[in-house]
Order: sequence, then structure tokens, then C-alpha cells
Amino acid sequence: MGSTDDLGSDLWVFGYGSLMWRPGFNFEQRVAARLIGAHRALCVYSFGHRGTPERPGLVLGLDRGGTCKGIAYRVRGGEREATIAYLRRREQVTNVYRESMRAVWLNGDPRQRVQALCYVVDRSHPQYAGQLTLAEQLHFIRQGHGQSGANREYVLQTINELESLGYRESALHLLADRLKGSHESHTAQ
Repeated sequence: MGSTDDLGSDLWVFGYGSLMWRPGFNFEQRVAARLIGAHRALCVYSFGHRGTPERPGLVLGLDRGGTCKGIAYRVRGGEREATIAYLRRREQVTNVYRESMRAVWLNGDPRQRVQALCYVVDRSHPQYAGQLTLAEQLHFIRQGHGQSGANREYVLQTINELESLGYRESALHLLADRLKGSHESHTAQ
């Protein structure tokens, strides 16, 4: 396992949620990638970015088991320290994620493996939502609105990015279809 403290060397960062469509840091390369051993899940209650403590939203986390397709960003060594500091401010507000270096495969090619900085959900954290039903997920997403905007838009933007990469995740797409349907019925009234 690599270290986030390898000053001067390039850094790879794995994005699986909003980092795919809003990285917020400078990068030299953006490549489709796959991580094995964790999957994308709406398993984190959001009390800041996409909700409040009184009306939590629900955001994505890397949870153990399975695989996850996403984006790997290569950051120049000179930007490494600033990028890690930025990501810690953004992702570690409540320490619901564990920062770790994980193997990811670039473009799905087993010969192109790199160690990338990942944010994996901490299952022992109070914000860990576990496995919620579709109805429970919809409830939190519909009510969630925080400093980064509406929870609904976060989910739909993530789905749009997945689709642009040619990825389809049945559970997330079903959720998005329900969110789109509910929004259209609300705006038609």
C-alpha cells in the first residue's frame, strides 16, 4: 500500500461520485478506471454538503465488496500536497471516510494498474447509512439540500457522468428514474 506523503511523485485520485464531474483540483490526466474490492453506494448521511442535521441528505461512499467504475486523475507531483489538502477539506469534514491508497486499473486494462487515493466509507461512523431501501433513499434524497445544493441534483449529475462514460448501475438508474418522475409530476402541477 502506498502513502499519500510521497512528496514530489505524481498522485492518482479515484473519483466515484461528485469528484467525477466536479474534481475541483488541477490534474494532468483523466482516465476511466476500475477499483476492485469496493462498490459505489448511497450509504452516507449528508449533514452539510447535501443536507442538514435536521434534514439529512444521502451521498455516495465506497463501501466494501464488489467493484466500482469511476475516474482516475493524475496530479503532477508539484500539485500533490495542495491536492491532498483540498481533498481533505472537501471529503473529511466529518471524517466519515477513510483516506487510503488502493489499486485501480486504468481503462479497465489489468496491465495499467496504479495506486490511487480513495475515500472509503467508515462503517463505524454515525453518518454511515448502511443499506437503505429504495423508498428510504428517495426520502433522504428528496429532502436533502445543503451548502453544495440539492441532493437530487447530486444524484442526477452523478448518473449523467456515469452514462457519459458508458456505465450503467441498475440500482442508481432506478433511483434516478424515480427522482426524474417525481420531479416531472411536481413541476406539472
